[in-house]
Amino acid sequence: MLKSLMVAKAKEEIEQETVDKEEEKERYLAERAPPLQTGGLSFAELQIKDLNIKVLDLRGKFKRPNLRRVRVSADAILRSLLGSKHKVSMDLRTNLKSVKKEDTEKEKTVEVSDWRKNVEAMSGMEGRKKMFDAAKGPAP
Repeated sequence: MLKSLMVAKAKEEIEQETVDKEEEKERYLAERAPPLQTGGLSFAELQIKDLNIKVLDLRGKFKRPNLRRVRVSADAILRSLLGSKHKVSMDLRTNLKSVKKEDTEKEKTVEVSDWRKNVEAMSGMEGRKKMFDAAKGPAP
């Protein structure tokens, strides 16, 4: 019983506070903002002003989302710019230099020999003498 009386009293006080706040707000606005002079305006102009105010209020309520980066291929960009009627393809391989396969195979074929023979031939003083003579040039 006591609890329900306390809840009822609290509700009344909250309602009284809201009424007081509204009255104080209206008093403050009456002091600070002069009343609008609408005597010279037609009914249509008043409606236009009212609708403009509503539009401005609605603009403030909605927050614009942050835009996300969208990855679009070059073909899609060209298609959107030129339209779907034009055939668009960016084949990047057409700009590349053509290389014959045979030429690359010739370069790769190097004389493959047994490396152990080469090491044995160049080991010791005789191998060093051969290297020295080869660098110097052919002997007279």
